[in-house]
Amino acid sequence: MNIIENILLEPSFSMREAMQIIDAGDMRIALVVDKDKRLIGTVADGDVRRAILQGIDLDAPVKNIMNCDFIYVKVGESKEKILQLAKRNKIYQIPIVDENFILVGIEEISELLNARKYSNKVVLMVGGLGTRLRPLTDETPKPLLKVGDKPILEIIVENFSKQGFSDFIFSVNYKSEMIEEYFGDGKKFGVNIQYIHEPKRMGTAGSLSFIKEQLTEDFFIMNGDLLTSINFEHLINFHHVNDSEATMCVREYDFQVPYGVVNLQDQNIVSIEEKPLHKFFVNAGIYMLNPSVLKYIPEDSFFDMPTLFDVLIQAKKKALSFPIREYWLDIGEIKEYNKANSEYSDHFEK
Repeated sequence: MNIIENILLEPSFSMREAMQIIDAGDMRIALVVDKDKRLIGTVADGDVRRAILQGIDLDAPVKNIMNCDFIYVKVGESKEKILQLAKRNKIYQIPIVDENFILVGIEEISELLNARKYSNKVVLMVGGLGTRLRPLTDETPKPLLKVGDKPILEIIVENFSKQGFSDFIFSVNYKSEMIEEYFGDGKKFGVNIQYIHEPKRMGTAGSLSFIKEQLTEDFFIMNGDLLTSINFEHLINFHHVNDSEATMCVREYDFQVPYGVVNLQDQNIVSIEEKPLHKFFVNAGIYMLNPSVLKYIPEDSFFDMPTLFDVLIQAKKKALSFPIREYWLDIGEIKEYNKANSEYSDHFEK
């Protein structure tokens, strides 16, 4: 059992505080207890993401989103029973309580098992010209630009590898020989790497038409110019639990109108909003797809991921959003590249 003092919440704590506790801990969960330390609820990563999508204020009390119908075991339960319970309920942590329901610890299921390895493939789109990053990309492809002491693409590969994903496919075009020379077959990085050579500009989904026969189970697609600390295991679990055919990671984007907005009904002024703040969810460039969607991608043609999602929506397929709360940065321009270097040590040197 793990020590739980750092993941405890009171019902009056805000959702924002719950997020901080979840993010700071290794277990990605917070436990809600009363004044006597009796367990009354849990708050997991998924609970927070659902609340964000529902528009719940981050300063709302955590009691509004906590799960009161949680799974637990009593002190002394066998490893076999705990593992069976976790598998049956598709959970990764189980609180431990005594006879009076006082919280005494939490079992981390991954610690009861050997380190998990996934067979799901990771397709990384790394063929772009990096035009907006010139002159840096005149001689070096964008995925090989260094952030901290490593190329962007190496950081991405390491993040997946640490979470048990080791089978990669790089979709390459611009200066592909430099990328292949650096990464080779992936053995020196402890992974396996294959390459798709785009004969022309294919978009973020078009090159998948060349490897349909290799994608036999749910797989990741990610743009090769993103830095993120997203938990990919949570993404794959969300995708599977919800029987999603296509899952898109989304990120909240705020835009404040710099003027007073006048709301009209015909020519009548009905209200004035001073510098309103609008919130949107934007595409974060990370996806998980079921192989069944590959039939919607045309052969040897330009086809991007937003278009694929539009097609799937029209076909009434299950396309879901997975909100990212973790660190995320799209390195599209020089200012983002400089920002990535200034923030690298805070998020990746651990």
